[in-house]
Amino acid sequence: MATLEQTNTGPAASQNSLEAARQRLIVALDVPDASAAADLIDKLEGQCRWFKVGLELFTAAGPSVVEPILRRDLRVFLDLKLHDIPNTVGGAVRSASALGVHRLTVHAAGGPAMLAAARAALEGISDPPELLAVTVLTSMDAAQLHAAGVDRAPVDQVELLARLALAAGIRGFVCSPQEVSRVRAIAGSEGILVVPGIRPAGSESADQRRIATPAEALRQGATSLVVGRPITHAAHPARAAETILQEMAGALAAQQT
Repeated sequence: MATLEQTNTGPAASQNSLEAARQRLIVALDVPDASAAADLIDKLEGQCRWFKVGLELFTAAGPSVVEPILRRDLRVFLDLKLHDIPNTVGGAVRSASALGVHRLTVHAAGGPAMLAAARAALEGISDPPELLAVTVLTSMDAAQLHAAGVDRAPVDQVELLARLALAAGIRGFVCSPQEVSRVRAIAGSEGILVVPGIRPAGSESADQRRIATPAEALRQGATSLVVGRPITHAAHPARAAETILQEMAGALAAQQT
């Protein structure tokens, strides 16, 4: 595993790389209630800048769970994967924007009209969240896609949905580490690629299918990495986060040399 010392870039560059890693790591608050979320954030105090609020926590605690996180001067990635008729999704996007979140997901499988409605809902909003189109869940492999009636390989389905979102004016994407380079080529250097399915070397994959290490995902072109269980289920979450941040910092520093 790369460390800051192994990059040979000097103390200042090493510190800059570590801070860049902190800005790119998103910790998934996949916990059952607001109290557990607050406890985990306390344990990671000063280490992590971004936290993901997903379906489990949002359903349990409601929209009010967002405000205490923002009050700590942290950034919130609201990952609800909105997927409904265009009018409903447009309204949900406006409601989520009013919460002050920084990133928000819709599911690209909702189709062109839904994606266009989501993008249009942000027009005229001051400081809107970055809108991200989810392509293919990291828990799905070719067999899972086939069972759902999709005969394309995961990478081809991801590319199709990414192009669909791009045509609707969305420049942010969620994809697995295995498709990052392909989506980066589609999105260009300005595209935002948020990548889940991150597993440090030696950790269990659990229900994830298309995974990679933090360094591998960054080398492929990921903007931000979403990490859940390797941190949240660790005996010492802060130590687990620090290990991941060190690996990310090493990869980022290597990209600058």
